[in-house]
Amino acid sequence: MRALTLAATAVLLLAGCTRHEPSVLDAVRARGELRIVTLNLPTCYYLGAHGTEGLEYELASRFASDLGVKLTMYPVVNERAMQDELAASRADIAAASLTDSADWQRVGDAAAPYTNVPQLVVYERSGVRARDTLQLESARLAVRAGSPQELILESLRRTVAPTLQWVQTAPSSADPIEDVDSGSADYAIIDAREFSYARHLYPNVLVGFALPDTRPVQWIVRKGATTLLEAVEQFFGALAQSGELAQLVQDASGDNRRFAYEESREFQTHVADRLPRYRSWFEAAAAQVGIDWRLLAALGYQESKWDPHAASEEGARGLMMLTADTAQAMGIKDRDDPQQSIFAGARYLAQVRQMIPDRIPEPDRTWLTIAAYNVGFGHLEDARIITQALGKDPDSWAEVREELPLLAQGRWYARAKRGYARGWEPVQFVDRIQRFLTLLEWQPGEAAAALEGTAAAAAAPRAGAAAGTAARLVP
Repeated sequence: MRALTLAATAVLLLAGCTRHEPSVLDAVRARGELRIVTLNLPTCYYLGAHGTEGLEYELASRFASDLGVKLTMYPVVNERAMQDELAASRADIAAASLTDSADWQRVGDAAAPYTNVPQLVVYERSGVRARDTLQLESARLAVRAGSPQELILESLRRTVAPTLQWVQTAPSSADPIEDVDSGSADYAIIDAREFSYARHLYPNVLVGFALPDTRPVQWIVRKGATTLLEAVEQFFGALAQSGELAQLVQDASGDNRRFAYEESREFQTHVADRLPRYRSWFEAAAAQVGIDWRLLAALGYQESKWDPHAASEEGARGLMMLTADTAQAMGIKDRDDPQQSIFAGARYLAQVRQMIPDRIPEPDRTWLTIAAYNVGFGHLEDARIITQALGKDPDSWAEVREELPLLAQGRWYARAKRGYARGWEPVQFVDRIQRFLTLLEWQPGEAAAALEGTAAAAAAPRAGAAAGTAARLVP
């Protein structure tokens, strides 16, 4: 009996010690920091014009806020490096549009999938459209080695297509979709979300059909972090129940509507009913910084359709859609005040313009300025470096415009100083502003002042004009 009593006492003491041992979730809260490792991808995490963007970043920010801690989110080169971060407990969570696998199970535990992504079979426009899985058996099929898409193909081969074969694309080489575009493969398998971005780079690649199986996407929590895993599950459960999760996933897409005829008609309506309220402020602000007021007005319309109460999910507000940081830097307190917004937007545009070398002639300097206003000066410089590396003129908007989309292509953004960018967006941004500017110049009673003359009015010689010369591409 005495021995049993001592054993029971020991068990109770041990249980008491276990009960008071801090959990991983407690440790995260105690240090005040959540550490999440990710990848620099358009579907996950990347540097945008006004800060960090990407679906995984948005989700991670919300989760850290729910826990009441700061977020430290950092990219590594590939999934193997992410697994190393979890194994060494340097990261608490891996989040990069991941799917659980045997490799991940060695270092972490997967949360329930928060979405399921359709898997698309794509083909080149001039090729034969694939309409079912069996059609792939005799074709040249490209898939990235070790990817979730390869696991899906292996499952299809075991079940419905026993002779299915494919060519593995190494992680460091061209994307499978690029193989299709170049003609070295007939078809490729790609995530629907990835294709929403890739379609801007490869307009001749079309969707044939969707595979019957979708790909689950989930977070991986490091081994032994049971309480943190439970918190992740609760977070996604609440987000799904509220409907916010579905909206976030839907919004995290590379799709972007082109300028349409209907938008031109809408623009003309707003010229009549909105522009008169703000025109005098556009004129005064533009004169203050030395640009054409119609260029500033076109920029304002692109940003908000001249709506002083416009707001974006990223936190930009007001007629010129300024972020809180930009508004503070420009010295305004109320972003919803249209007069303050217009003058601050003009000052910010002039500030960006000063970064563009004076030697660049008009209208190239203006369009490079507008592109930098959209994508960020750093990303524009990366595009100019690429343009120069390809033997083209980095001071020509027409030539930089052709290479900007390469910032969304892995083999280029991997070597760019600022990493990935939605390079097609500044191209579309400039195109639309050029259209709006033209429509303003065509308004009855307006003088058709040449852009070269109005933009040149802002130009003034200053020291260090060549400071923005594009550097050489790092090999």
